[in-house]
Amino acid sequence: MNDPERQQEPGSVGSSMSEEETQSLSREPDPLQDDSLLEDTATPRIPPRTPFELPSPIALDPAALEDATVAMQGNTGQLLRKYSELVACHTQLWREYMAFKQLFDQSPTPDFLTNGQGIILQVNQAAGQLLGLSIEALLGRSLLEFVAPEMVAIVQTRLHQLLRSGGKDELDVSLRGDRSPEHSGDAPPLSEADLEDDVVRDVVFYLDADMGHHTEAGVIRWQAHDISRQRQRADEQAQKLELAQLSAEMIQQIHQSLDPPAILSNAVTEVQRVLQIDRVVVYQVDSQQVTAIAEAIEPGWRSLLGPSVEPDAMAFVSELYGQEEAVVLPDVHDLAFSPEATEILRQHQIQSMATVPVLDGDMLLGLLSVHQCSRVRTWQSWEIELLQRVAAELAIALHHSALYQQAQQVSATLEQDLHQRTEQMGRILKYESMLKRITDRVRDSLDQNQILQAAVQELTLVLNISGCNAALYDLDQNTSTILYEYTSSVPAFYGKVARMEDSPEIYHQLKEGHSFQFCSLYPNPVRGSVAMLACPIFVDPKSAEGMEQTVLGDLWLIHEKDYVFNLSEIRLVQQVANQCAIAIRQARLYRAAKAQVEELEHLNHLKDQFLSTVSHELRTPIANLKMAIHMLEISKSPDKQAQYLKILKDELARESDFINDLLDLQRLEQSRAQISLQVINMQDWLPELVQPFQSRMQSYQQIFQLHCPPEVQWLHTDLSILQRILIELLNNACKYTARESTIELSVASNDYNFTHLPHLTFTLRNEAEIPAHDLPHIFEKFYRATQVDRYRHGGTGLGLALVKKLVEELGGNIFATSQDGWTTFRLIVPSYPLDRVVGESQTRNSPDDQDA
Repeated sequence: MNDPERQQEPGSVGSSMSEEETQSLSREPDPLQDDSLLEDTATPRIPPRTPFELPSPIALDPAALEDATVAMQGNTGQLLRKYSELVACHTQLWREYMAFKQLFDQSPTPDFLTNGQGIILQVNQAAGQLLGLSIEALLGRSLLEFVAPEMVAIVQTRLHQLLRSGGKDELDVSLRGDRSPEHSGDAPPLSEADLEDDVVRDVVFYLDADMGHHTEAGVIRWQAHDISRQRQRADEQAQKLELAQLSAEMIQQIHQSLDPPAILSNAVTEVQRVLQIDRVVVYQVDSQQVTAIAEAIEPGWRSLLGPSVEPDAMAFVSELYGQEEAVVLPDVHDLAFSPEATEILRQHQIQSMATVPVLDGDMLLGLLSVHQCSRVRTWQSWEIELLQRVAAELAIALHHSALYQQAQQVSATLEQDLHQRTEQMGRILKYESMLKRITDRVRDSLDQNQILQAAVQELTLVLNISGCNAALYDLDQNTSTILYEYTSSVPAFYGKVARMEDSPEIYHQLKEGHSFQFCSLYPNPVRGSVAMLACPIFVDPKSAEGMEQTVLGDLWLIHEKDYVFNLSEIRLVQQVANQCAIAIRQARLYRAAKAQVEELEHLNHLKDQFLSTVSHELRTPIANLKMAIHMLEISKSPDKQAQYLKILKDELARESDFINDLLDLQRLEQSRAQISLQVINMQDWLPELVQPFQSRMQSYQQIFQLHCPPEVQWLHTDLSILQRILIELLNNACKYTARESTIELSVASNDYNFTHLPHLTFTLRNEAEIPAHDLPHIFEKFYRATQVDRYRHGGTGLGLALVKKLVEELGGNIFATSQDGWTTFRLIVPSYPLDRVVGESQTRNSPDDQDA
């Protein structure tokens, strides 16, 4: 053994001794003479030497004796030298042994000397401390007693091999402690874990069977090196590595999914697999209740999923599980719980449990709890650490899952927004395309009917609704008439006339220019329950440019009863309504412009006709006058002269009447006439009036009938004006009635009319028909019916125009109808109160003023 102390031991073999050391050595006892020293030494002992024996005396001759003496003296000297060498060698061996013993006893490394069967022959203090016994208690005992039972056979085999082959060996064994009362006071006490596991230390024995001259043959040195701490550190490191590996595997399983239920399921499954536990539960904790939301359980035990702990039991749950820190209960029966908590443990079949909180920062997300239901279990520190790691990773995973769910929700929201924006853009493009089509129609066409029909059709198809219609208002009649409609799934209401006073709450808003949607409280008998959007068609009053009404009509959109029109659809309908208003306005302006053009053309035609008529009516009589004067100059016959003189009078009267008619008409148009009221006896006056015409009608072979009932007696009006009116009407009837045709004049008495006065109605009928297109214009100046031959019938075209003005002066009215071969003029003449004296002048207003 290469020990520094041994190398410095004085007297060691091969070392030079000082003088003091030599003197000291001379003072040491002779081990050959004092065997007690050898006896006092502890085993192993140096074997005793055999004493020297002299030979038996024999008879020798002197020479032989002398020779023998000389030989003996030589042998004696030789023996003395050998003895001296032997003493010196023995002394050196003694010193080396004492030095070895001193080093052996004082070595900090536990050393054992045993025989081949493992019986302890020598042991030092460190070895006694290793096994927790005194040196005296160890001597004579087998070292194999302290070896762990499962390793004894291995040690014996290695020991026999060492004895047979010699040399050295190395054994890694676990030594068991001794619970006997002979515990050494110098040895450290055994820990509870050592006593429980019956293992003292993990050591490495270095066995040496070649001890040389220090021991006897068959003696084995056991030099022990305590590796318990290294083994413990290695076990701890291996445990940490295993724990890290298990944690990594579990974390990998936990993080395989971002779905919270899958995360919790993976967590409890992995914890149960690693810990081999009966039940693993994850609880969700809030201020009101505790609910098991994930569980891994062995068959045969009660599941805790589903029902939650009521708020009244929350205090007991906090007592069992805690909520802020880990709770470890090796045996739930060893601790005193409240009866309620004990009952919960009994219901849950829990023998041992450990619970750790799942925390996200300072916020408690839940509890991770493991339950041993079949037996009591001592929880290892690494198991608790593993649970804490799992709880931490579970919190991280749930946090990541929440972030992922939030990101998914944001992504879904963005995707939905993108989808909505895409749909919105598609709708906007579709709406813009539809508006462009309608705008193009408005720009390219002045046909109101075509544009509005296209608008309701486009709205129905583009918005995919049940139907749409457009109605136009007649504010004078206070009605709304549906004139344009397109439907896909609802009955049509085309041509329906709605009276606005029947739905004032609807049409009041529409007249104000407001759009609104609604669903009727009571189903429509034809359409049922539907959702409706009403939008007015109106013109901005600022740009109405003198239009009589700004609200022209409305658009109605009909759809299913649960449908709600959104803002974009409402704006679209409003824009379409604006285009419809523009179309209606343009059409009306076009019609007005066209009417003005036609009126101008008509006036131009009237002007031409007037000039032609004036030319004819003025120049023809003048020509006739010239011709008659000329004939008077050259004629000598009195009869001829009388004839030509009559022609002069007739043509002069004709010219005078024409000029008077023009002047009267001009006067009536420019100022109001003065009427002179008279009481007229109709039974006397009317037959006298028609008498000249009856002779004329007989000459024309026309049939005349007069009907004046006896009850028609008096009329209080202007006689001259009435007479002129009837003469003009009778003159026209005679002029335009064919031969053998009938002319009828009848009078009827009525109490009141639009003038709020009693009146007479004169009805003049003749068998002649005025074309429908000429009938509205017969009271216009210089208008001649297209079928009239003016050269045959003559006339200036001022008669009926003058009649119209004269009737208005009387405060009456006149109407003309023509159908079935008959033309009828109905003249209404009011009879003024009799308190107005005959001949009283009265200024009359126009019929329009009367109406007002």
